[in-house]
Amino acid sequence: MSRARVARRIAAGAAYGGGSIGLLGVAAVGVLLAEVALAKKSVGGGVAPLPPGSDGRYGREFGPEEPLRLALLGDSTAAGQGVRRVGQTPGALLASGLAAVAERPVALRNVALSGARSDDLERQVSLLLASPSGPPDVAVIMIGANDVTHRMPATQSVRCLAAAVRRLRTAGAEVVVGTCPDLGTIEPVYQPLRWLARRASRQLAAAQTIVVVEQGGRTVSLGDLLGPEFAANPREMFGVDNFHPSAEGYATASMALLPTVCAALGVWPEADRFDAERRENVLPVAKAAAEAAKEAGTEVSGVRAPWALLKHRRRRRLPVPQEGHVPDEGRVEEGRVPEEDGRRDASAPLQRD
Repeated sequence: MSRARVARRIAAGAAYGGGSIGLLGVAAVGVLLAEVALAKKSVGGGVAPLPPGSDGRYGREFGPEEPLRLALLGDSTAAGQGVRRVGQTPGALLASGLAAVAERPVALRNVALSGARSDDLERQVSLLLASPSGPPDVAVIMIGANDVTHRMPATQSVRCLAAAVRRLRTAGAEVVVGTCPDLGTIEPVYQPLRWLARRASRQLAAAQTIVVVEQGGRTVSLGDLLGPEFAANPREMFGVDNFHPSAEGYATASMALLPTVCAALGVWPEADRFDAERRENVLPVAKAAAEAAKEAGTEVSGVRAPWALLKHRRRRRLPVPQEGHVPDEGRVEEGRVPEEDGRRDASAPLQRD
């Protein structure tokens, strides 16, 4: 069965209350359990530091005007576990990048929780929407890895994600989802578990894309976090525990997410139409989801049901956040972008091999 058909079945099962569609066949369970026992001895060579708090105001050099409100939800990847500095977290990188592109300050709220699965999104969304400042202008969700590793039924996983996106969209927020990363890139994991992890990850990522687009959100395929750089340089792109991304890994993921976050708010200079020379197209949503799952960094957004736009946006260099204490917010730290460097870096193209 094609990946597009599997993804559509999972999404349909989520919509109509199915809960039995899994990501791996029963025949694989015995082999999988044996390989998991071996992988547990290899993965986690060190202890990943707890994620530093990244809440705060970014881009203060753009003045005292009302900031754009950015929220992050999801698991340890969204929280930034694995790095020690605030400026290395995806929240700080995305907030600084958005401020530089929009030339407006950005207020970041991160409610992601390390170890979270998709069923925790209901709590995270409620926490976010209860804020006195109101709903965010744009919310970024990064979720799915723990769903695969804890064998959460795929239909339940995408049902929870769809509900979270629907609540945020109803509240007026734009939503960008970084889909399930490719767990087959974890270096100490051996075959056949590596193949099974890749298959499960990509099936879930494609199903996530279908339900997110149907709820009016956009997705970016995180794949191997992200692009050939991660598979080619795993020792650089993974952190000390060989599972969570390193600072370079988070920067690569953030570079892929930033154009879509900006486009959702209408501040990205690139139009929302396909460029055939960049292998972009308008496809049925299930087909677009399957294609995106195969190539990291691919964006999928809705056009008109059942069609979706598949894009490969040009990545830009991220401004480097400078960390400093925020007196009026006590416990949090702020990432700031120097005006000259931030504007220059935000418009400079990323050189790729």
